[in-house]
Amino acid sequence: MIWIGIGCLSLFALLPAATAFWLRGRAQDERSAALALHEAQLAELERDLSIGMIAPAEHTIAKLEIQRRILAADRARSDISEKSARARAIVALALIPFVAIGLYLTGGHPTMPGQPLKPRLAEIKTRDAKGDAAIDQLRVALTKMSPTDPTLRQGYLLLGQAEAARGRSAAAAEAWRHALELGFAPELAAEVAEEQTMADGHISADSLALYRRALDAAPKDAPWRESIEQRIAQGEHDQEQP
Repeated sequence: MIWIGIGCLSLFALLPAATAFWLRGRAQDERSAALALHEAQLAELERDLSIGMIAPAEHTIAKLEIQRRILAADRARSDISEKSARARAIVALALIPFVAIGLYLTGGHPTMPGQPLKPRLAEIKTRDAKGDAAIDQLRVALTKMSPTDPTLRQGYLLLGQAEAARGRSAAAAEAWRHALELGFAPELAAEVAEEQTMADGHISADSLALYRRALDAAPKDAPWRESIEQRIAQGEHDQEQP
């Protein structure tokens, strides 16, 4: 049943284009016939002049009238090449449904049941809830760990990454601050400042200080030095504003 529907839709989609090609070809044939008639009249007029059946003045007037009719008709000739091009276009249009069906058969699944939006949204919500629960469990576990635990810093790094992935800039900055207190790293300091800036909506004095610390400790060939310098310049400009 689905193939009948696909075929009907294909016919409806191609009908306007096919009709346009057919009407165009018909109009070209009519113009060609009119042009041939006017040319025959012009040749007959020349013969009448040569045998003296009409006067030169009458010949001139009649010739101008025929030429006017020729110009009024479209000069485009519907020759064999145009008909061949039109035929190729019609064949191409006719092949479109078959090509589409072939592509659908190779990559589509007509028997696959529908997937309504509401259940999919509910599934996404459930998955997000499970992710939030896992993040909360990680946060609670980190608060219970000993400050001397060597895995504590890595745990806060993971927590910050999870929060940043969910777009929670303030929570990500807070988690990474804990990791930064356990071990300073210039790139991490820049990440903390960036997330805090995104959360605040501007470069605060605290974020500006972190950017400066990150730049001072960054390697000379660090690829992110230029962006940090731009942030510092922007922060200094903002701090100077009243």
